[in-house]
Amino acid sequence: MRAAFVTEPSAADPVAAIRVGELEPPAAPDGWIRVDVRAGALNMHDLWTLRGVTRRPHTGPHVLGSDAAGVAGGRDVVVYPVLAAAGTGAVAHATLLPDAGHGVLAEHIAVPAGHVVARPAHLDWAEAASLPTAWLTAYRMLFTKAALAPGQVVLVQGAGGGVATAAVSLAAAAGATVVVTSRSPRKRQQALALGAAAAFDTGARLPEPADVVIETVGTATFEHSTRSTRAGGTIVVCGGTSGFTASLDLTRLFAREITVHGSTMGTLEEFRAMLDFVAEHRLRPAVDSTVDLAEVSTQAERMLSGTAFGKLCVRVA
Repeated sequence: MRAAFVTEPSAADPVAAIRVGELEPPAAPDGWIRVDVRAGALNMHDLWTLRGVTRRPHTGPHVLGSDAAGVAGGRDVVVYPVLAAAGTGAVAHATLLPDAGHGVLAEHIAVPAGHVVARPAHLDWAEAASLPTAWLTAYRMLFTKAALAPGQVVLVQGAGGGVATAAVSLAAAAGATVVVTSRSPRKRQQALALGAAAAFDTGARLPEPADVVIETVGTATFEHSTRSTRAGGTIVVCGGTSGFTASLDLTRLFAREITVHGSTMGTLEEFRAMLDFVAEHRLRPAVDSTVDLAEVSTQAERMLSGTAFGKLCVRVA
């Protein structure tokens, strides 16, 4: 089968570490099923893997990818990307499929039978493959961690990433007023088209504080996030594309009684709920571009450049 994989990571040149070639199809252990992949999508996690930052020792080919949609047992499905640690269902103790040796950017993959959920019928393969990691993360941030309610104001920092674009669509569909920030005028306009009510330059003073802040950028925006949160509001953090260290004004935090949540991925129940929400509201993920598997390196380069808006997808079959 064809697959995108890494054998020798490179911290200096992660894109050069990508290989596309033939591998043996994986065996399906008891309780697992085969999925014939139609499309996948890249995440920042894949770039960390290419750099050699992973929980899994690099022994032999390491298939990339956490996001996939395909066909299993005659059904069109989307793959849940998380494996819980043995003896626990907690997301905090879980790992993504590729870190456990089950990457999904391949023609054929094996996953636990319970990890496949029906593809929303209105989505094409690339759109469906955009959902597992980014949309699940955004869903948990908004609805589980922040308990988003209709009419609240949601600030999404950094308008172009997969989680950010997902958060805009999900929050707008839930009846929130969404505002976004970006250094790029083009991305600000694209966010408005997704359902944001307003878009501002990074760091700009907002017309009103937010009830909920979705923070994926980190160092470059976190101080602005605390300044932009109303009293009693919530900041939810899932990553830091600009860096993982940020200063924090503790006076503002306790005087306004701001809650800060860390969040990572989501449970299988949240995954199913997210797909139901997408189907009910006929939401379509923002797809930046789709290429054939042989051209996956171009998507990694685009991710590194920071110019993409939405998900970077790969056509597998």
